[in-house]
Amino acid sequence: MCERELSCGAEVTRYVGRTRFNQNGVVQPLLTDLYQITMAYAYWKSGKTDDHSVFDLFFRNNPFQGEFTIFAGLEECLKFLENFHYSDSDIEYLKLTLPDSIEDGFYEYLRNLDAKDVTLYALDEGSVAFPRVPLIKIEGPLIIVQLLETTLLTLVNYASLMATNAARYRMVAGKHINLLEFGLRRAQGPDGGLSASKYSYIGGFDGTSNVLAGKLFNIPVRGTHAHAYITSFTGISELKTRMLRHKVTGVQEDLLERAILHRDSLSRVLDISTEESSEGELAAMVSFAIAFPDGFMALVDTSGLLNFCAVALALHDLGYRAVGVRIDSGDLAYLSCLARETFEKIAHCFRIDWFKNLTIVASNDINEETILSLNEQGHKIDCFGIGTHLVTCQRQPALGCVYKLVEINGQARIKLSQDVEKVTMPGNKNAYRLYSADGHALIDLLQKVTEPDPEVGQKVLCRHPFQESKRAYVIPSGVEPLYKVYWKNGKISQPLPSLEQIRDRVQTSLKTLRTDHKRTLNPTPYKVAVSDNLYNFIHDLWLQNAPIGELS
Repeated sequence: MCERELSCGAEVTRYVGRTRFNQNGVVQPLLTDLYQITMAYAYWKSGKTDDHSVFDLFFRNNPFQGEFTIFAGLEECLKFLENFHYSDSDIEYLKLTLPDSIEDGFYEYLRNLDAKDVTLYALDEGSVAFPRVPLIKIEGPLIIVQLLETTLLTLVNYASLMATNAARYRMVAGKHINLLEFGLRRAQGPDGGLSASKYSYIGGFDGTSNVLAGKLFNIPVRGTHAHAYITSFTGISELKTRMLRHKVTGVQEDLLERAILHRDSLSRVLDISTEESSEGELAAMVSFAIAFPDGFMALVDTSGLLNFCAVALALHDLGYRAVGVRIDSGDLAYLSCLARETFEKIAHCFRIDWFKNLTIVASNDINEETILSLNEQGHKIDCFGIGTHLVTCQRQPALGCVYKLVEINGQARIKLSQDVEKVTMPGNKNAYRLYSADGHALIDLLQKVTEPDPEVGQKVLCRHPFQESKRAYVIPSGVEPLYKVYWKNGKISQPLPSLEQIRDRVQTSLKTLRTDHKRTLNPTPYKVAVSDNLYNFIHDLWLQNAPIGELS
């Protein structure tokens, strides 16, 4: 028995003798489609409570016209299994919602239901994954495994899509560019915003503007200020605080006075008239610098560079170093080059070497194509702040994971369709990644669990699951079993990695792919194959289940 509370968006599930935190409060058994519960009743009514099933959770196509996907969301799935329980209020709600014909015995069955008889196999979270290879394989009593479907799909679909999107941004930006997730205000609600922050970090982003995500997941939080702060000042007369304590001597000095003197000298050095700078903007920057003398980063446009540099030099006089600027509009490539040229010129003229390395952050509705274009233009940006296109995955809003029954009571099951892509691969299967001599992933191989593992140096016949002529022999230089048992006998059976470790695994896993599999334009398809034994099994079962037509 447990009771659920909500605390800062995370559920606190209280058990006798222990408390577990950080389980999202909305992730519970009723976070499902109604038909899962009506099917469960029909199974129960049909006496199928002891039927043993195997389900595969997989996707059919890689997202974003790419050739890889990052698997994410496993930890949340395991927390869901750990806390799976229908509360008294859940049962009461179902009694009010389901038809009156539902027998009371079914509600008692649900009341005592948990996930202790379920076994979950999965890829390691953060691993590169490919179409048709199950991300998760679930075995257990048919009713409970069926009831898990919708919730597991919702936990894996967006997480994997988001991590993949972030990993693609990381690849096009390059490893030396910082990436910040700025998408909370554009995300699909608060849970979407938190998930976006978490899984963009896993995918390779360096931080987020989302403060709650920082608290819950220990993600670095970053931010500057908005246009509103600049426009809230109309002139220097509005500055109520102008004094700042010298970092070394502790003497209070007038930062505004120093900034004005530097602005006048910079005007001649940069050949920019002081009349082009805004007094309100200067006041806002001085105010912000006094509030954050060791973290001064200002939002600027073209004319704002003069005021920023004046305030940055004034801070330098008092022993502080400004951080940099954020550009949020206009020609980002041109403005970043102008800013860098300005910083380098000031560094040379005033003999302040660090000034040339001030950080340049760019935001403004950035997507993959924007970054690729900026790369071609030779931008001087150090950090991208990315929001809408990242968190909403605008290029593809859903991954399309599915959850299919592949075995019941030891008998394989296949779903047939006129669309071959939708034909499932039946039976309980294992998956292996075979590596070439140069250490790159060569092919993923599915085979029946009764088959022996492929071995290094031993020839393996790899076949396309549905096209007879597509086949090849592979002599692997490395063989990696992809599945580990993550849940068994009612408990998590593997040490769960930290967010940082999952983040590292993403980059390590991506390094195993050849460059042509990862390129943005027309990537080479990665091959997924089945063993000869599984191929024949699939097609024999297909023929057994396909109806025979009749001509007249």
